[in-house]
Amino acid sequence: MARYYVSVTGLRLKSWFHAVRFWRHAIPSFNQAKAAEGNILTDTRTVRGVHHTLTVWTSETAMKRYLYRGAHRQAIKAFPLIATGSTCGYHADDIPSWQEALEYWERHGRDYETPMTDSTRSP
Repeated sequence: MARYYVSVTGLRLKSWFHAVRFWRHAIPSFNQAKAAEGNILTDTRTVRGVHHTLTVWTSETAMKRYLYRGAHRQAIKAFPLIATGSTCGYHADDIPSWQEALEYWERHGRDYETPMTDSTRSP
């Protein structure tokens, strides 16, 4: 069984007009991830205009506990208005480098969908 759960997201702003709103959600979500139980690594990088987040977790369950709570929950709600993008998650035996994570994201990333409504409950 793999030791880690890796999540890679890449978002592109629909317009530079959305930059302030994007960062207003991105910074608290980043801080929430860093403080979340089960989080091992939280990092960001912008590559060719795409804002990427790489997180590594002790388990997929730990990542899902973070996913639909707090600041990140609010960011998910705002996402469709401000950005487009894709995401992927996978189990890994080692913490990936940024290059490895981005290569995986390019091959396996799925268009980001907002699977949450106001009635969605946290796992």
